[in-house]
Amino acid sequence: MANASNSTFGCDYESCPLFPVSTLIPVTVVCIVLFIVGVTGNALTVLIIQRYKDMKTTTNLYLSSMAVSDLLIFLCLPFDLYRMWRYKPWLFGDFLCRFYQYINEGCTYATILHITALSIERYLAICLPLKAKVLITKRRVRSVIALLWTVALVSAGPFFFLLGVEQDMCKHTEYAVSSGVLDIMIWVSTVYFFFPMFCLTFLYGFIGRKLWKNKNNIKGPNAANREKYHKKTVKLLAIIVLAFVVCWLPFHIGRNLFSSLSRSKGLDLFVFSQYFNVVCLLLFYLSASINPILYNLICKKYRKAVHELLFSRRVRTWSMSSKRDTAADTLGGTEANTSL
Repeated sequence: MANASNSTFGCDYESCPLFPVSTLIPVTVVCIVLFIVGVTGNALTVLIIQRYKDMKTTTNLYLSSMAVSDLLIFLCLPFDLYRMWRYKPWLFGDFLCRFYQYINEGCTYATILHITALSIERYLAICLPLKAKVLITKRRVRSVIALLWTVALVSAGPFFFLLGVEQDMCKHTEYAVSSGVLDIMIWVSTVYFFFPMFCLTFLYGFIGRKLWKNKNNIKGPNAANREKYHKKTVKLLAIIVLAFVVCWLPFHIGRNLFSSLSRSKGLDLFVFSQYFNVVCLLLFYLSASINPILYNLICKKYRKAVHELLFSRRVRTWSMSSKRDTAADTLGGTEANTSL
């Protein structure tokens, strides 16, 4: 979030809000609601998938890791609120200034990579089921998840080294050093957004074509059951991807807008970018809180698990597999019951 001109909002050295109180109060209320919903929902998702045996499918391992990423993102929300209410002085030190923005960026990259990897897995399970039976196992998925986190955190590394406290403000120190560095960071962010979206478009196109061709060629009860779960899982993932694009695309546009305006001296456009970034910030945190809501709306099994976790007096290993589901689960990492 870029800082506005001090004269624009009437701030001084001791207390410099980015926006007027009439804007800050409703934004803060919305952020608090998103924080409560997001932390509660994602924590429940992690607990459900880790605690209940039937929920530990390969698909759900990815969703659990994404929930961890979203929880880490919400740890950064109080600092964003602080910067809006009191942009300067920054009281938390240089390391925390760097670290919280690094974690925010790294977790965003991790979420994008998880969505992409999960979509590739669904493509293999539906379009190349024999190969998927061999390739996709829980052990390999855990290794892939570790690799995704490593790539995401390494890619976000420049944000740790190129951000810092300058004149008591947590800001991009590279603005005073080199505009080329900022350009590199923008390019990294752009690649992480548009390249996965390009891949996902093709993957879901192939998946949709495969399901359409197979709708009249389903044979046997197990095949019909597999087809049902494939469609349910693809529907869930498509909604997750759509929600992520809707929430994160404005954030990406706002970052590029700020990058362009930070080199100009047009105050009106600069103030506009500030307010646009507020909307983007809310959408960004909405994207980190919305997945558990989608699981609850779409997946009966998830709702039952939440009820079991919250209201059961005795915690037990939860199993609702029928013989039909168990037979389908012999497909290894591409279980028929892959959705929440």
